Amino acid sequence: MKRSRLAAFAGLVIAVVVLVVAMVSGQQAPTAPGESPGTAVSTTSAPPAVGQAPENPSGLPAVNASQLPKEARQTLALIAKGGPYPYDRDGVNFGNFEGLLPKKPGGFYKEYTVPTPGESDRGARRIIVGRDAAKYYTADHYESFKFIVEDK
Repeated sequence: MKRSRLAAFAGLVIAVVVLVVAMVSGQQAPTAPGESPGTAVSTTSAPPAVGQAPENPSGLPAVNASQLPKEARQTLALIAKGGPYPYDRDGVNFGNFEGLLPKKPGGFYKEYTVPTPGESDRGARRIIVGRDAAKYYTADHYESFKFIVEDK
């Protein structure tokens, strides 16, 4: 069991290194045999690489991360370290069907649960993370968003 976990972890590390090298060099990420370039679909729920926080690309109201509820700050910390996440749906694609975030291609945004005290399910609060590392908070299940300004 330990050996298979170690092998899986090593494979994940190698995949991340290959993707980072491809991104830094401006090349396209490798594709599977028989797959057209540009059609690769990520099967991981890893958030985008941590880097300098982007300027607000959305024009939405902004909120400092330190002003978010404690549970949202905890979710931000989990995102920064890559998990583990408490909910199966954390890290899945967010479709932006409401159109409130900047228009991007499918798979650009990932969503993460912000637990709500007293709720028996996931509740309404989420953090949405773009591939550009921009993060958004919704307290009302996608009815409205605020751009998260990460503390330095």
